[in-house]
Amino acid sequence: MTDMTMIEAAARRLEGHARRTPLLSSPFLDEIAGRRVLVKAECLQHTGSFKFRGAWSAVSALDPETRRRGVIAYSSGNHAQGVALAARQHGVPAVIVMPADAPRLKIDNTRALGAEVVLYDRATEDRDAIGNALAEERGLTLIRPYDEPLVIAGQASVGLEIAEQAADEGISRADVIVCCGGGGLTSGVALALEARAPGLRVRTAEPAGFDDVALSLAAGEVIRNPSASGSICDAIVTPEPGQITFPILQRLCGPGLVVTDDEALQAVALAFLRLKLVLEPGGAVALASALFRRDRIEGEAVIVVASGGNVDPDTFTAALTRFLD
Repeated sequence: MTDMTMIEAAARRLEGHARRTPLLSSPFLDEIAGRRVLVKAECLQHTGSFKFRGAWSAVSALDPETRRRGVIAYSSGNHAQGVALAARQHGVPAVIVMPADAPRLKIDNTRALGAEVVLYDRATEDRDAIGNALAEERGLTLIRPYDEPLVIAGQASVGLEIAEQAADEGISRADVIVCCGGGGLTSGVALALEARAPGLRVRTAEPAGFDDVALSLAAGEVIRNPSASGSICDAIVTPEPGQITFPILQRLCGPGLVVTDDEALQAVALAFLRLKLVLEPGGAVALASALFRRDRIEGEAVIVVASGGNVDPDTFTAALTRFLD
């Protein structure tokens, strides 16, 4: 299981490879939220999301012979690109299983990074089964997107940076809102903050209708989403919380936050207008939660992880046209 020894080792392997992303703010966002808002801009990470951290952590930890045979991952796009880049930088092959309805930009970018892309129908096919079968057939090492201790350890480096940056800003108590799919980033950040900044409480953020983590936290047991697709927040649509991640979320996170697709799109527009950041809807639900669920957040400050910026041009244009006109 992921612990601080593993997290610190992953952080050392990431030195010189992952970017230390900034913590940004805007008085205009503070006014909407009714408190100080600080945005951890992981959309500026390599490949446009935090996923590179976990991918590099996992690939770099493999023994050379195992790594040489190659890796496989399944992802709607951000984990795909992170694994593809980490594999390319290590000079090893990568196969990525992606849903056919993933944004074309993410599919094209994954192929451009040198990975072989295998498409599937997320409504009728099981990506885990596809990934496991290909891994066995070709001798590839499967790097799961969130239920993998080494991936969680890599994502936890976001939490280590937040702990240091919050201290620099004089913040010792605050909610830290994280866009949450399967929970790899959220659980990693929670573990890091438990050790380094225990006054910072992690909160999950999800789109309405795909809020399996919020429902599971409230119920005290894993609850599946009723549908496998249908939200513009594709990056964080997963069937249910991970088996490894959920116990961590249950122990360390406060109640989950849920926003609509429209609120996520409005947050995309506001991030561009006020912070000059490009976010995808799934990477903006944490910011949307800070802005539009202010009555469910405690304290004078809130920290938000803007987890990804791989938005297709049509969606981005629609967000700006609709909410900035």
